[in-house]
Amino acid sequence: MLELEIVDIPGAEPALVFLHEGLGSVAMWRDFPSRVATRTGRRTVVYSRLGYGRSAPLREPRRPDYMHREALETLPALRAAHGLGDAILVGHSDGASIALIHAGAGHPVRGIVAMAPHVFVEDVTIRSIEAAREAWRTTDLRARLQRYHADVDGAFKGWNDAWLDPAFRQWNIEEFLPSIACPLLLIQGRDDEYGTMAQLDAIERAVEGKVRRLELAHCRHSPHRDQPEATLAAIVDFVASL
Repeated sequence: MLELEIVDIPGAEPALVFLHEGLGSVAMWRDFPSRVATRTGRRTVVYSRLGYGRSAPLREPRRPDYMHREALETLPALRAAHGLGDAILVGHSDGASIALIHAGAGHPVRGIVAMAPHVFVEDVTIRSIEAAREAWRTTDLRARLQRYHADVDGAFKGWNDAWLDPAFRQWNIEEFLPSIACPLLLIQGRDDEYGTMAQLDAIERAVEGKVRRLELAHCRHSPHRDQPEATLAAIVDFVASL
């Protein structure tokens, strides 16, 4: 765990654990976790996965099962190392998928906030990831991301190459959903360029836990950036209900 960049904001238990997107990091959350911590009074743990932020770089290319490995190996070890015996998981995109796998595999979770989650691969997702690869080649995307990652090439290519691997088209985590019994808050922008409401529909149909659902207008793939006040209010209310 010493290889991971971690921020631990003191507060009440159970803690909130923030799980970032495929190109995210501690810094890329900006002040959103601290705002949630202030409003909820909860201990809040935010970390950058290997290859992201100021965490250690990747030692090998990401495989199509990288979210499974994070959910089933790294996250349990991190929780044990930091005394997170109970937790509320707040995940965005890849992070939301990791939260769902983790809870569906039987790890104790008090609640899940899943922002723009993926449980299967859609054509729109692949098209947007292909567009991101083109932007990496032809625009200042690399320079913009470099502010958030020590190894910006590893961060981008690790995510982009994994999703565009033909084997990734078979990626699907719906098998984990029926075992999720904790409450869930599902948040998605109606203009999300990386996924459709079919993702939320699949989760809501399959999980055992009670589901709250928030669909945000004028919002793309990052609700906490595009609609921060509505997203913050929904998370604060959800945490209070637990």
